[in-house]
Amino acid sequence: MKPRILFLPHGNLQYSQLDPARRPWVIDNSYDPLFDLVERTGAKIGFEASGETLKVMADTRPEVMAKLKRLMDAGLVEGVGSPYTHIMLANLPPEIGLESLKDGLNAWEQYTGHRPRLGWNPECSWADFLPDIFKEAGYDSLVMDGDSFFLGFPEIREATGLDFDVRGHSNKSKLFRIEEYIKDKPEYQKYLTNVSRTESGLNLLFRVDFFANPMLWYLMGATEGNRDTPIDISEISALLGRWKERAESTGSFVIPYAEDAEYIGTSAYFYVKQFGHARFFEPEPDSIKRFESLLQTANECGYEFATPSEIIDQSDVIELPNSRLQQIERGSAWHGGTARAWLNTPHARILDPVCQAVFQGVQRLQAELSDNAEAMKHLDNARKEVTSAYVSDSRWPPAPTSPGRFNVRESIEDLKKANRSLEKAMIAGQIQDLRSLYSPNIMSTQILSVEEELMAVEYFGEVATEKAEAVSTSS
Repeated sequence: MKPRILFLPHGNLQYSQLDPARRPWVIDNSYDPLFDLVERTGAKIGFEASGETLKVMADTRPEVMAKLKRLMDAGLVEGVGSPYTHIMLANLPPEIGLESLKDGLNAWEQYTGHRPRLGWNPECSWADFLPDIFKEAGYDSLVMDGDSFFLGFPEIREATGLDFDVRGHSNKSKLFRIEEYIKDKPEYQKYLTNVSRTESGLNLLFRVDFFANPMLWYLMGATEGNRDTPIDISEISALLGRWKERAESTGSFVIPYAEDAEYIGTSAYFYVKQFGHARFFEPEPDSIKRFESLLQTANECGYEFATPSEIIDQSDVIELPNSRLQQIERGSAWHGGTARAWLNTPHARILDPVCQAVFQGVQRLQAELSDNAEAMKHLDNARKEVTSAYVSDSRWPPAPTSPGRFNVRESIEDLKKANRSLEKAMIAGQIQDLRSLYSPNIMSTQILSVEEELMAVEYFGEVATEKAEAVSTSS
């Protein structure tokens, strides 16, 4: 039997530096041509999207949503779920993540009629409770970051020379050493070619950067001083060929591309993340052709395209003891980076205490008003709104770059909505005078203070944009 291959692009329209007004542009230039490519070639893929991304797609581009649903009905695309809001699960209380995971599942069912079984953990942030909340939310499988997993082995950590640092973006340049270390070690390769299973019964599928990153650079056709020439498809063919042999000898599948869907059709965040350039979401139509070349090359190498369920149901299983998962470093994330980098930016340090205070208000009032249906409806709205305020991309990236001003403003507006919803809940429960439980009046001034502070700072890319506009006007 041919080894299977799973391409798993994931969509996030709450991206840092993606102006909300341009989100439909991303759907038109990335998701829509991706779905057209699948329809034309018949190649099966997985596609992950947050509930927020699905909602924007349904509201602004219903024809693209209809196309996605049609492909899912035909078995060519399988949806992969995640939190409704793109939040860093490892950085938040488990109860916030659990409810947002449930909301995300409900969104998939609402917009497509399908309820995913495979979950995606934004940025692959890690904490020990994550498998538990995915399972409790209703998932039976979870995509894991293989790099973080492998770095839990002391011998691999030593071989990479990687040191985690919350002040940086990533350690991508060192993660290639993982493949070099395991190239002749099937005892490690097997984790990338088989399904693993936790003691609680959750299936785990591992993705790695030494697969995804060369494909990303190929899609971008970029060198930027790092190479004399862009990555050629022959290099991708060699990579896929090596792992075809390893999959045949140690398991039954590989996951080569579990990366941002937006790199198929746009430059997304590539130039910021890789080089610190103020270039965001530029058109990259050639990357659609290159993604088609990736699919064609996988086919020529002898792989069979598969959906996540086909991978999960038709693969051998490695029983993974909890002790092995406990060796993954808490606070790590994909690309050899850290989830705690999202907690360490100035925007996070200012926003997070306010979000925490509002969420504590939700918890206190839920305990007080649990028998009042109208009040609980307002409290559920507040819970969703404060979760939206926790969105990861209003806190990322670290200096000298930053999120977009509009990303931060969305979080501030969400906090205002949550505070109003809490006030409505208190009125509905006739406890508006019990302000020792929660004070909407005082909280509104704290949100205003945060707004004034965050809107007064300069944001990455604004000066370059203003200069470009000034030159355009003068000419």
